[in-house]
Amino acid sequence: MRIGVTGAAGQMGRAVIQAVLATPGVELVGVLERADSDAVGSAVAGSALAIGDRAEPVFEASDAVIDFSAPAATAGYAEQAAAAGVALVTGTTGLAFEEQAAVQKAAETVCIVQSANFSLGVNLLLALTHKAAQALDENFDIEILELHHNHKADAPSGTALALGRAAAEGRNVVLDDVADRARDGITGARRPGDIGFASLRGGTAAGDHTVLFAGPKERIELTHRAEDRAIFATGAVAVAQWTKGRPAGLYAMSDVLGI
Repeated sequence: MRIGVTGAAGQMGRAVIQAVLATPGVELVGVLERADSDAVGSAVAGSALAIGDRAEPVFEASDAVIDFSAPAATAGYAEQAAAAGVALVTGTTGLAFEEQAAVQKAAETVCIVQSANFSLGVNLLLALTHKAAQALDENFDIEILELHHNHKADAPSGTALALGRAAAEGRNVVLDDVADRARDGITGARRPGDIGFASLRGGTAAGDHTVLFAGPKERIELTHRAEDRAIFATGAVAVAQWTKGRPAGLYAMSDVLGI
């Protein structure tokens, strides 16, 4: 299977490139960065390729493209995938409404798998969070804690927000209506039914996520700790292989894993 990679100079992009090169049965056929990146033209370690800035040749050469870039870039790559008839696997988070609409439109033509996290463990955590939220009423407060490395640009993380959505869906509410993403100063009592978020940044942490259900005189904590971001990269490559022969549509990791 021929795979292209976007966001090639980023931490996840570099990890995905190495995962593709290490996976039997797949071939790295192109890598992309934004045109103003200093990385454009640089050699890709372990291959004969250089980092390019033109999407069209990469998409035309690929069976699937793995994308960890930026929201605006992802919207453009989705349109490029649809035009080339190529599957897209994207882990980019923080898409605005218009950017997400572009992804959904492209999924009418090609197979797109979109996920905030490609780890098997995290996706099991999402399923467990949904089930726990269904079972526990508002006497159990829900708090989501995440820790990432000191270069991470967004907060809360895309995975933390996905966990929040899973909890909200379990309680049959809309996350935007109950999310509490910032506390500072005299905030007053916690509002019943809210889903709180806390974001920590430091060091080289690959990604820790805990969903806390705090009830009267007891707590339940569901935790996943990533020890190496390579787990996300190898997961994304496996998903790219899964797309082969799939019909057009917007898929989630729950579809891939059957959970």
